[in-house]
Amino acid sequence: MSGKSNSIKTTSGVRRGSRVHCLRDITIACEGRNEEILVRAPDLSATGMFISTSRPFAEGTVLNLRFRLAVSNVEVQTRAEVRHCLPGVGVGVEFIAISPEAAKAIAYELSFSPESRRGPKKRVARPPHLRPRSK
Repeated sequence: MSGKSNSIKTTSGVRRGSRVHCLRDITIACEGRNEEILVRAPDLSATGMFISTSRPFAEGTVLNLRFRLAVSNVEVQTRAEVRHCLPGVGVGVEFIAISPEAAKAIAYELSFSPESRRGPKKRVARPPHLRPRSK
């Protein structure tokens, strides 16, 4: 995981939250197609991610994502909608169907980023499935 972080741009040009590099593996598939596309590790935020890919996707395209978080090793599967496309660079997507467990795992992952440590130290509670088991 690198310490580099970026923020999400909205249509108004204002960023809603920071993004960090904290994924291991990611595959994407256009909804309705039977093809998986391997891509480089993206920047992740609580509400979406930027995916580095030279493959163009039109804004509004719904993608099925599967990725593994680097610190917790949790695999997340969700749907996301393309909100922004930079041809030849990548796409910004917003999660549109993410389970509460996956959202908690992402928040937990993001709490380890250097960006989150700059402000007051605020740790996110570890999701139950990631807590150590008592003997």
